[in-house]
Amino acid sequence: MALRKTMAVPLVAAATAVGAAGAAAFLSDADRRLHLTRSARVWRLTARRGLSWGMLKVRRRGAGDEERARLEERFAIRTAEDVARELGNMKGVIMKAGQMISFIADGLPPDAKAALATLQADVEPMAPSLAEKVVEDELGERLSRLFLDWDPTPVAAASIGQVHRAVMPDGRLVAVKVQYPGVDRAIRSDLDNAEVLYRMFSSFALKSLDARAVVDELRARMGDELDYRLEARCQAEFAARYRGHPFIHVPDVVPERSTRRVLTSEWVDGRRWDEFLATSSLGERQRAGEVLFRFAQGSVHRHRVFNGDPHPGNYRFHSDGSVTFLDFGLVKRWRPGELEQLTPVLDALLEGDAEGTTHNLVGAGFLAADHGLDPADVWRYVSGPYEPYLHEEFTFTREWTGQALARALDVSGPSGDVVRSLDMPSSFVILDRVVWGVSALLGRLEARARWRAILAEYRKGAPPATPLGEEVARWLEARAAGEGATAGGGR
Repeated sequence: MALRKTMAVPLVAAATAVGAAGAAAFLSDADRRLHLTRSARVWRLTARRGLSWGMLKVRRRGAGDEERARLEERFAIRTAEDVARELGNMKGVIMKAGQMISFIADGLPPDAKAALATLQADVEPMAPSLAEKVVEDELGERLSRLFLDWDPTPVAAASIGQVHRAVMPDGRLVAVKVQYPGVDRAIRSDLDNAEVLYRMFSSFALKSLDARAVVDELRARMGDELDYRLEARCQAEFAARYRGHPFIHVPDVVPERSTRRVLTSEWVDGRRWDEFLATSSLGERQRAGEVLFRFAQGSVHRHRVFNGDPHPGNYRFHSDGSVTFLDFGLVKRWRPGELEQLTPVLDALLEGDAEGTTHNLVGAGFLAADHGLDPADVWRYVSGPYEPYLHEEFTFTREWTGQALARALDVSGPSGDVVRSLDMPSSFVILDRVVWGVSALLGRLEARARWRAILAEYRKGAPPATPLGEEVARWLEARAAGEGATAGGGR
C-alpha cells in the first residue's frame, strides 16, 4: 500500500502539470471553456454516483433483506438530491436530460421524489434587462413600440427560455417566450459532447435504460428546440388541427412577434397543475385524465406527430372541463414505417399473445433473433406499462406507477434476463417517455376509465367508448362536413 502511494504522488503531479498546460491552451477559447466547465460538472456527478453505487454493491453483499432495503433507499435519496443540486441550474440539454430522468420519481422514496421534483419546477430567471434586449434584438424595435405593456417578471422559466406576459398594440394579451442569451452555445457544447450525456444517463443505477438510445434521440430533438421558428410551426400545426375541438385547445402563434429566439402566442389563463390538484373535484380529475390521455393517443396514432414532453407545467385546466396544451419544442414526428414497426408488437401484447409479442419485438429491433428467452417472460415484462389496457377498466395510482416502474428498472429481479436483452431503438425513446410520463400524470389524478376501449378508438377506429369520445366523433363529423362544403364551393 505504501509503495502504491509513493508511486502515485509523482504520477498525480505529472498529470496535474500536463493537465494545467493543456487546460491553459484549451481555455483560451470561450466556447471550449464553456464546454469544459459544463462537462466537468457532469463528470463529477457521474464519478460520485459511480463510487456510491460501487460502495452500495459491496455493502449489500452481507446484508439482510431489511438492511439491503434501507441501504438502497438511502442511495436513491442521495442520488436524487445530488442530481437535483448539480443539474438544477444548468440550462439547456443537461437540464432537459435531468428533467427526463426525473420522470422516475414515482418509483422512488418520498425524499427522493421531493428532490427530483425540483427539476420540474421553474429555474432561476434571467435579469429583466437581458430578456428585453433579446426581444429588441430579435424583433428590431424598442420594446415600447412592440407591446403596449410588458411585464418584466417572467411567469415561468425553464431549461431554454422564460415566458413574459405582454399586451399587443391591438389589445391582445400574449405570452412571449424568450430564449436565454448564450443557451445556444451551452446546448451546442452539450450536443457535441455526447459521451458525457451517455455517462450521465447510465450513472444512476438504471441499468435497463438504454442510455445511448435516449441521448441520441434527445440530441436530435434538442437541436430543433434552439430555433423557436420550428416550435412555432409545430404549435401552429397543432392549433389548426385542434381548432374548435370540444375539450382540447392549443394557443395560436403570433407570427409577427415570433423569431428564432422569441415565440409569441395568445395568452391563456387557467389553473396550473398543482392548483388543479388542490382545488378540483373527483369528477374534474377523471375528466382531465381522459382529456390528457386522448390528446396523447390521438397525436401518436391518428396524427402521427406528438408532443414528447408530458410535463405538469405544460397544461392549463379550465372551468368548462377543457385543457390547454402548451410548449411544442420537443415534438416527435413518425417517419415512414416507424409506427408500422411498433403496431404488430402492441397488437400481440394487448391480446396476451406471448409468442407473437416476442416474434414482433425481434422484427422491430427490440430483441436479437438469438435472444434465447422464454416468450412468457418477455411478455410478462414488456406488458408492465400496458397493464391498464389489459383490463376493461383500470384506475391509475401513484403506487401503481411507482411499482410498475420499479419492476421495469429491476435488473436483478425476476425479469433481469429480459431487461438485459432488450435494446430500445432510438426512434421509440420519446414514445416511451410519453407512455411513462402520461401514466405518472394519470396516477397523480387517480384517473379511472375504460382505457383499453379508448385506446382502440385511436388505434383501430373503434366506436366511442365514453361521452368524451362521442363529443370527439361529432366534432370530427362536423369538421369533415365543413371541409367537404368548402371543397365543393359551399354546396
